[in-house]
Amino acid sequence: MWTEWQIATRFLREGKTQSLLILVGIAVGVAVLVFLTALVNGLQNNIIQRTLGMQAHIRVEPPQERNIVLPPPAGSVQLLLEDQRAQRLRSINNWQQVQDMLEAMPELDIVSPLIAGPAFARRGQASVSVTLLGIDLLRYRRMVDLESALLHGQVRLHADDALIGNQLAADLGLRVGDKLRLDAGQGSERVVSIVGIFQMGVRELDARYVYLNMQQVQSLLQLSGAASSLEIRLHDLFEAQTIATRIHRLTGLKVQSWIETNTQLMNALQSQRLSTRMVGLFVALSVSLGIASVLAVSVVQRTREIGILRAMGASRQQMRRVFLLQGAILGLLGALLGSLSSYGLVAIFNTFAANLFSIPVDLWLPLMATLLATLTGVLSAAIPARRAAALNPVEAIRYV
Repeated sequence: MWTEWQIATRFLREGKTQSLLILVGIAVGVAVLVFLTALVNGLQNNIIQRTLGMQAHIRVEPPQERNIVLPPPAGSVQLLLEDQRAQRLRSINNWQQVQDMLEAMPELDIVSPLIAGPAFARRGQASVSVTLLGIDLLRYRRMVDLESALLHGQVRLHADDALIGNQLAADLGLRVGDKLRLDAGQGSERVVSIVGIFQMGVRELDARYVYLNMQQVQSLLQLSGAASSLEIRLHDLFEAQTIATRIHRLTGLKVQSWIETNTQLMNALQSQRLSTRMVGLFVALSVSLGIASVLAVSVVQRTREIGILRAMGASRQQMRRVFLLQGAILGLLGALLGSLSSYGLVAIFNTFAANLFSIPVDLWLPLMATLLATLTGVLSAAIPARRAAALNPVEAIRYV
């Protein structure tokens, strides 16, 4: 193999201009591929963080209430006009046992109970419709980063404490330390103290969400010891639909994943992934054509040298390995240059677009690009290598 290596590198050094041009072409292709993939990954992570950072990946709720219709007597026909049954606020039966069962699933990161219901927030003559969220703060803060969204005050939910959005605070003229009356109807009222004001970046949430501890909301909604849903966060959020289906089969409860409730977002993420793969395919195709064309020209230009080597005892397999090595060397060196260039492009982007989002470059990305480019170089050299190995030594030596 050492002999083939020396011949391959010698051929590459003799054709410096051709070798340099194809190296630049490979480097540009790999740099574009790595940078674009990193850009799309960074964009997806930013979108996911902004849209899903403040919500669960899977939500488990009580099954919908349905009308019970008695079957008609034998031999009769029943004409039925059925109205959909109104859904009242209910608790998940034995939710603690369901929570323990879900926590045993390795795919799940955190399971947090939640009780939510409507109410009116009143201050003076002003009244605003809000959503009460009773949470287990120790669990919930592991799923939703409330600290990063906090503008004023602190994240604390002791008795009569409340966290509200900045838009709701502006609508009612509230500051940290002020009092707020919550009316859940049927004479159920409570005065709470504002201990923190958050901004999640979604106007609907900032204008309606009121976080309390679970016992407060259970008392206001007159559902003692209840949990209206179990909020789940996963290690791999793109497995949400598969895991949601499995949880439904295990529990019989109503289970919704973020993929169901954010169909347009999922379609956009899939489109971005598909476009990145298409770009990668065309980059690999252009690299392979460039390497194949350069090596094909090299076979023609070095016909006499190939014939002499064959006459001196070089086998067909050795000549084939010479050109396969050239393809591997071009692919590897071009990929290394391209990977280094991609880090420069990422650094430039992160410097000038720091206010938008940053692009992380995982180590596996340039490694995979290098492996792909090297493999592409070897495969692209297959046809020129076969042609070089098939040359007749006598005819090759006579070639002028």
